[in-house]
Amino acid sequence: MENINHEYTIGTVQHFLPQIGRVIGCGPLELAVFKTSDGQIFAVENKNPHPKGGPLAEGIVSGHYLYDPLYDWKIDLRSGEVQAPDNGRVATFPVTVDGDSVKVTLQGTLIQS
Repeated sequence: MENINHEYTIGTVQHFLPQIGRVIGCGPLELAVFKTSDGQIFAVENKNPHPKGGPLAEGIVSGHYLYDPLYDWKIDLRSGEVQAPDNGRVATFPVTVDGDSVKVTLQGTLIQS
């Protein structure tokens, strides 16, 4: 099976406000996309790694960390790692800015039916 990456344009830089999450449908996934105060854009699966689940897009961003809206777990937007004392991981996806376009890349194995 060939592992092909798929790149999706998810908006322009202006679509993403600093420290405000935005839900984006991307292929078969729902992503939570965040722009940090230093202008970097991060995409994570909009699925809380907490055992009870829930969305992440409504979380609070501080620096490169997301504080999830339901359980106040601290999640590193760069790696997806939940910070101690909690543990877990959320899926992260590479984001690139090409001119004004914001693109996210999904691995082929994630989008095959």
